Amino acid sequence: MFVRGRPSSAELDRLLAEQASAALTYDEVGATRGRLPDGYRHDEHMIVLGTGDRVFERAVLGLHRWEPHRGAGLSVRPDAAELASGTALVMALPLPLVTAVAACRIVYVVDEPGEFGFAYGTLPVHPEQGEEAFIVRRDPGGVVRFTVTAFSRPRHPLARLGRPVARAVQVATTRRYLEALKAFTGGN
Repeated sequence: MFVRGRPSSAELDRLLAEQASAALTYDEVGATRGRLPDGYRHDEHMIVLGTGDRVFERAVLGLHRWEPHRGAGLSVRPDAAELASGTALVMALPLPLVTAVAACRIVYVVDEPGEFGFAYGTLPVHPEQGEEAFIVRRDPGGVVRFTVTAFSRPRHPLARLGRPVARAVQVATTRRYLEALKAFTGGN
């Protein structure tokens, strides 16, 4: 959804309350764990954060604190959204003249030795339809990578009408997610 100007925290909280029990807007829940479904745009972007336990632990902390999203310029409601399956959240991305508001629900969490992350799926108040996963992995050699995997398609009429602009915003935001977590980890 797109709103004129900048919504207040109270407005975002109201939207969150409305969306918390809404159904996801797609059927392929959890597909970012494996084969991405047909009929969507597929994305996978990765950045090396650095090497070693400290970088991995810092990256996990960054995901818990929503640092990729905040660093990309989004506001997240609730402020400390819990990384747990079923948690609903609303994010707002300021754009020229409008703000893109996106409601999501966390559909899974990965918490294994050397791998941590989560995926959220879109709720009705979201310009797109699909799922996005944010996963940090440490390989056996200690290299820590952050990967954002997504499948999506425009849902809101403005996102469909302005598809090239919406796509450019999506790609730029994903790049900012990657760079924000790298900056937060202080990776080398």
